[in-house]
Amino acid sequence: MSISLSPYLNLDGTTKEAVLFYEKALGGKVMSIHTFGDMPADPNYPLPDDMKNRVMHAHLKVGDADIMFSDTYPGMNYQPGDTVTIALYPTEETRAREIFAALEDGGQVVVPLQKTDWSPLYGRIKDKFGVTFQVNVLGDQPQ
Repeated sequence: MSISLSPYLNLDGTTKEAVLFYEKALGGKVMSIHTFGDMPADPNYPLPDDMKNRVMHAHLKVGDADIMFSDTYPGMNYQPGDTVTIALYPTEETRAREIFAALEDGGQVVVPLQKTDWSPLYGRIKDKFGVTFQVNVLGDQPQ
């Protein structure tokens, strides 16, 4: 049996900005961004004007991985937090440092990049959208 998993991030009106930020910071490629306003109108369920520019679904490809996104409806209960972290495994320390520095823009370092028992370079950072990333260069230890 095979299964594939993708993180899906819900944001409160900042999805488009986040997708473009992650595209640059992680060296990814935006596959699609669809707003609620892009959908066909349904007269039985009119879309409020403040929803039309919110992102219904976005897809970012980073290497072989996919990250999905959408915005919440205005007024929906939304609380950023650490319920999901995204683990990144660059193979080169130079790339790990570049990614960490890009995510640090407007964010907060939780664990600075450093050598650990399991990695030649590991760090944890919460970016400006409240999403926590673990940047982990894999060492020679068995996995």
